[in-house]
Amino acid sequence: MNELIYGLITGIVFGFLLQKGRVIRYDKQIGALRLMDMTIVKFMLSTILVAMVGVYLLKDLGVVKLSLKPTVLGGNIIGGLIFGIGWGLLGYCPGTSLGALGEGRWDAIWGILGMLSGAALFAEAYPFLKSTVLTWGNYGKITIPEILGVNHWIIIVLFVIGGVLLSRWFEKNRL
Repeated sequence: MNELIYGLITGIVFGFLLQKGRVIRYDKQIGALRLMDMTIVKFMLSTILVAMVGVYLLKDLGVVKLSLKPTVLGGNIIGGLIFGIGWGLLGYCPGTSLGALGEGRWDAIWGILGMLSGAALFAEAYPFLKSTVLTWGNYGKITIPEILGVNHWIIIVLFVIGGVLLSRWFEKNRL
């Protein structure tokens, strides 16, 4: 039960930050898709970098254990294409459509319906997908540090430096 409560609290905080960062705004979504406004990219990049440092710090302290999902190129590519097409057509991704609905933008209902329909279709098609698409390019449970044979903190530091430099470049170019 504690995991559910922590998940709920984390979701509420993340939704609050999405709203405060203005990344659930339609104009920001379209600006990101057109590569003209990198507000969403900067927000997600900072979120990923903070999470990366936090998760691996907790792992090293023995507080958490990582539960990796296998890297399956077929599923990632097809899922990414479906996600991208839906985002491009609607102007919201599933998470931001929930936030937009919370702000009273009723058009976001289409994103939520799409998310629920997609989940239902995936659940129904899973037996077929498990023996086809979800076997294409299955590399198992891997991480970049494992592939390179280096300590994870080396990769984390490089990603943080790269993220800071990329964010500065965006700012310099007013993106």
